[in-house]
Amino acid sequence: MPGGRPEGLWNRNFRLFFVARTAALFGDGMIPVALTAGLLGAGRPHSSVGFALAAWMGPLALFVLFGGVLADRFTPRRMMIIADALRLVGASVLAFSFATGNPPLWAVYTLSAVAGVGAALFQPGVASTVPRVASDVQRANAVLRVSEALMTMAGPAFAGVLVGLAGAGVVYAANASTFLVSGLCLFLLRLAPAPSDDAQRGGFFAELADGWREFRARSWLWGVIAIWTVYGFTVIGPMLPLTAVEITEAHGSGTYGVMMAVNGAGSVVGGLLALRLRPRRPLAAGAVALTGVCVNLLVLGLGLPVFALGAGQFAAGAAFAFWLVMWSTTVQTKVPPEALNRLHAYDVAGSLLMMAAGRALAGPVADRVGAPEVLLAGAVINMVVAAVLLVARPISRLERTA
Repeated sequence: MPGGRPEGLWNRNFRLFFVARTAALFGDGMIPVALTAGLLGAGRPHSSVGFALAAWMGPLALFVLFGGVLADRFTPRRMMIIADALRLVGASVLAFSFATGNPPLWAVYTLSAVAGVGAALFQPGVASTVPRVASDVQRANAVLRVSEALMTMAGPAFAGVLVGLAGAGVVYAANASTFLVSGLCLFLLRLAPAPSDDAQRGGFFAELADGWREFRARSWLWGVIAIWTVYGFTVIGPMLPLTAVEITEAHGSGTYGVMMAVNGAGSVVGGLLALRLRPRRPLAAGAVALTGVCVNLLVLGLGLPVFALGAGQFAAGAAFAFWLVMWSTTVQTKVPPEALNRLHAYDVAGSLLMMAAGRALAGPVADRVGAPEVLLAGAVINMVVAAVLLVARPISRLERTA
């Protein structure tokens, strides 16, 4: 069906979209390694790495809402291509700068911010593109989640090898090439026109306000996101930095690297489970799965041996991946296409901001009360969050769209 959405998951449009997402995720995984190697190799202070990553994350969190409005106004595909072009330019300039000398910090921060703006323009369009390129939305989300888990492991590993062989400039050149591949694949998509593409649009801020009204009108949607802001701040945000500190101090950085690989393997298994299972109430099933994160928090907080730590990381990766597939599929099939990009942007903005705040405060709070206490408290909060998701009827009773 030219320009349409043929039956079967691996149709031409989905193959192109899959390659675009896989390439972009692989490139995103290179960024922390490239920044760290480039700045520290140039003799910059350790704090410069944190500032550069913040320069990337800040614009992403701040501008993603505007990216949602722009995606609804100018079509998601167009905005994602523009985003890839921005990121291609930023990564190419950084590649040249690190390859030919020692770029000033202001330039690194500015170009990192450009990459963050590109990510903010790109991310909202992902949610509304999946239903247009795949007839089976849940299977598509599960396949993409498996790919994301694999690229999360492969991107940093490849960048680490490349840094050792050729330096940060070459890593950024490889990073730029991934955005070129992504942009070309998105350009080659042939999507059938959707009614929302030609919908009557108001002013920019009027559409932003309209998106907020659509958001408030769905109690299951704002209910999950409200619960998730607490969860991201108190559990998911602190878990990553405290995991790194606890495992590295007790068992060394090599063990931490292995644990992250085990977590990625768990994410692959969670995605594969989401390919097979079709729960009638997906958010309830996802809430049950989230209890698996408790295993990781408990084994970390109790200081159990490496084997137990591996089991915890595997369980957390699988649980989180399964929840994300259930959540993404529900949003993409329950929200009208004309509002999907804006509502997805609210979800991304809230999650990023609260998780970032949780990560920032994890260290000071752990220094004051102890990291094990923070992790064990997170396990309790995790169970409370799962219980609230199951008790809230608009969330737990919401049924799957065929």
